[in-house]
Amino acid sequence: MSKVFGFAGENDFCPGGPIYTNHKEQNLFLSIGRPVDVYFPSRKRSRISAPFVFTEERFEQKKQASIEVLPDECLFEIFRRLPGGDERGACACVSKRWLSLLSNICKDELCSQNESAKKNTQVKSEVEDEEIEGDGYLSRSLEGKKATDIRLAAIAVGTASRGGLGKLFIRGSNSSQGVTKVGLRAIARGCPSLKVLSLWNLPSVGDEGLSEIANGCHKLEKLDLSQCPAITDKGLLAIAKSCPNLTDLVIESCTNIGNEGLQAVGQHCTNLKSISIKNCPAIGDQGIAALVSSATNVLTKVKLQALNITDVSLAVVGHYGKAVTDLFLTSLSNVSERGFWVMGNGQGLQKLKSMTVASCVGLTDTGLEAVGKGCPNLKQFNLHKCSFLSDNGLVSFAKSAVSLESLLLEECHRITQFGFFGSLLNCGANLKAASLVNCFGIKDLKLDLPELSPCKSLRSLSIRNCPGFGDGSLALLGKLCPQLQNVELSGLQGVTDAGFLPVLENCEAGLVKVNLSGCVNLSDKVVSVMTEQHGWTLEVLNLDGCRRITDASLVAIAENCFLLSDLDVSKCATTDSGIAAMARSNQLNLQVLSMSGCSMISDKSLLALIKLGRTLLGLNLQHCNAISSSTVDVLVERLWRCDILS
Repeated sequence: MSKVFGFAGENDFCPGGPIYTNHKEQNLFLSIGRPVDVYFPSRKRSRISAPFVFTEERFEQKKQASIEVLPDECLFEIFRRLPGGDERGACACVSKRWLSLLSNICKDELCSQNESAKKNTQVKSEVEDEEIEGDGYLSRSLEGKKATDIRLAAIAVGTASRGGLGKLFIRGSNSSQGVTKVGLRAIARGCPSLKVLSLWNLPSVGDEGLSEIANGCHKLEKLDLSQCPAITDKGLLAIAKSCPNLTDLVIESCTNIGNEGLQAVGQHCTNLKSISIKNCPAIGDQGIAALVSSATNVLTKVKLQALNITDVSLAVVGHYGKAVTDLFLTSLSNVSERGFWVMGNGQGLQKLKSMTVASCVGLTDTGLEAVGKGCPNLKQFNLHKCSFLSDNGLVSFAKSAVSLESLLLEECHRITQFGFFGSLLNCGANLKAASLVNCFGIKDLKLDLPELSPCKSLRSLSIRNCPGFGDGSLALLGKLCPQLQNVELSGLQGVTDAGFLPVLENCEAGLVKVNLSGCVNLSDKVVSVMTEQHGWTLEVLNLDGCRRITDASLVAIAENCFLLSDLDVSKCATTDSGIAAMARSNQLNLQVLSMSGCSMISDKSLLALIKLGRTLLGLNLQHCNAISSSTVDVLVERLWRCDILS
């Protein structure tokens, strides 16, 4: 047979022999058409590659077969028959299409495996779970630009065979690639074991996404919704109906969630133990009342902040909060004195142990006294920015709260020296800690108090940034509180040696932690007396900003404080001699040393710091301008187990 066509090149096809002697066998190689013979040269390879599709007019290369031509339905059936999670995870890495299909397969849609394969997969999964997380549930967190639907789909597929996802935290952004209902649908279908879900700043997530979670994650126990404006009562209703095990609910800045959603939660979630609701303008008394009254025997923690609720809500809390142990009330502008009075007289807060009230103008002396009487087991009480509270109310409260162990007053400017000392003297024998922060009503007045029994139960005293607190007040505290162990006097420029020395002399138990930061008028004499009388118990000493502290104090510390582990002499007048004195001590075992801003400490202290570094775990050399970078490099190399800030 002659040449079938001309071939452009150095040589044409030459006569040889047909590939198939029988023309019927040509269909194994050629497309169906008119029978033709293909001749190959016996002396030279062909310059074209088979297979070809030949016709009379032209020829073209045959297309490669690909699994991608299969429709989604076929791929879905293939994927759900894969033997294990590793295989599904490998397939998910092929393309976004495959990942999307795999993430939409529910656990009950997977085909059952044979017993041996199932057993092997189970054993392997258990080993991997033990390596990753001991309790058998994995945690994942996505933040910012990483919070996308694609990543959620990958999490759903990747965690399914490794014990299952137990906790998911999503901190989104306002980007166009953020999380939507598609990502939450993948989590709902692939992670039925999810127990904790936190959604923050996700404007694209609405009721449909939350409904997907409700339909697929029936084990959900904790739900945190913050800045999700597209979620309404409808989404919360779906959660309430499908997640009966819900115990913790946090709703913050969700403008479209109102009373109806909270009523549904109260009706269906009978195990609710903790609620925190903040800055939700659509939530009022009806929602709070329904939520609290329906969980009267199990609800232990209630936090209400910046809500449009009135005295009615506080009355419900006071009557139905029989199991409440922690109560936080913040920025409730519509609550009056009557609300706090009714709450205290409701006789329902018998188990209350901790209470915080902040920025509530309705809290007055009358309401505070009622709270003290109505909460006989109250142990911790914090007051912030309560501008209408005075000395009389504080003293009356202290007399009523017989179980009180900790008292904090911050920015309560009508509280004076009389109220603070009166509360210490009348709080009973259980008070262990007292704090006074930014209270400008405190003035250093001379008080002629009669002989009073000291407050021997107080162990911790903190006075911070109260400019009127001076030597007279401090000396009186030293007499009233002989069992102090932890003392914090921060930012008190009016305190001198004359005020602090009586505290040291009257302290019988031995000081353990002392913070004198910002007390610029204290001198070496205070440190000398303190180390001599309390060096055998002192563990933490902060002298940050005490500019009159010199090397003499470091020498006293080196000689007497063998238990001291944390020392801060930042911005003090210490030099290389003081550091050398501490290095010579064979019994000093410092773990943390801060010398930030000590301009008179130089490279000469290198050897001393290396010697101290045998026990140091942290060293702060920031703003020590006389210490060169080469010295810091040597310290970093030699003190390999110590974290150095420079």
